[in-house]
Amino acid sequence: MIERVPPVALARDVVVSKVVAGMWRVMRWDTSREGLARFIGECVALGVTSFDLADIYGGGAAQAFFGEALAARGGSHDIQIITKAGIRLPSIDDGATRVKYYDSSATHLRRSVDNALSVLGRERIDVFLLHRPDPLLDRDELAELAQQLVAQGKIGAFGVSNFSAREFDWLGSRVPLASNQIEFSPFHTAPLDDGTLTAIDAADVVPMIWSPLGGGRLFDESDPTGTRVREVLQRIQRDRGLSDWVPLAYAWVCRLPTRPIVLTGTSRVEGIRDATYGAGITLTREEWFNILEAARGYSVA
Repeated sequence: MIERVPPVALARDVVVSKVVAGMWRVMRWDTSREGLARFIGECVALGVTSFDLADIYGGGAAQAFFGEALAARGGSHDIQIITKAGIRLPSIDDGATRVKYYDSSATHLRRSVDNALSVLGRERIDVFLLHRPDPLLDRDELAELAQQLVAQGKIGAFGVSNFSAREFDWLGSRVPLASNQIEFSPFHTAPLDDGTLTAIDAADVVPMIWSPLGGGRLFDESDPTGTRVREVLQRIQRDRGLSDWVPLAYAWVCRLPTRPIVLTGTSRVEGIRDATYGAGITLTREEWFNILEAARGYSVA
């Protein structure tokens, strides 16, 4: 039996599960709203009570579909919703948008929050994230909006997604940020060196990690990096007497001192179980650096 990993506090009155079920590809899962409702229930049974969405996922249909699934299972009192906004796409804007662009304006983000609350059947979004850095972002306007949304009870906390270290510090000097959702895995280690994780840690903020398995590269037998990493994970599995090596990939991410939250992208309950199991494994320093060396193809200096 897998022991549940304790949830993580992101802000006052905002607690999310250590593993978050990502809904990026939910419209490709070939499932009904009842099937998704069952999946949500199975996640909750494993302690995965938080779900990640965005207004553009599924061509703009994912949030509404998730809301239908919540209605089918009889509500959402036992889960937390993380969602994002700030990207405008021509394909989902009824022809009003002619080019993809970023929109961090208070008008657009407030409308996005209200729409999410409506289609999800919720009174509050637990964590609302700005999806991408916007070069036209007005910090003062965004700070006022975030404060209003929290005060109104529409969101529990505000954060960002895909922000670099400088962008995170720049916005965080005006707006309290609960998290930064970033890509990180053995296949994308740049945040270790470019200051992103350092800035997050300095702000005493917990990052959310997307694509922790490298978007499937971990399982690609034609990928030389994937092969090297997989072989090291399998060796650690044998040394520890574990039944599977996949959870160790999640353990590698969770070993970071920032105590990250990991996002899955799977429709398989077994995949969710791998993540929850891995989040409870503590790798030794030697094991962690062994995986890093396999990922990069060379040892540290």
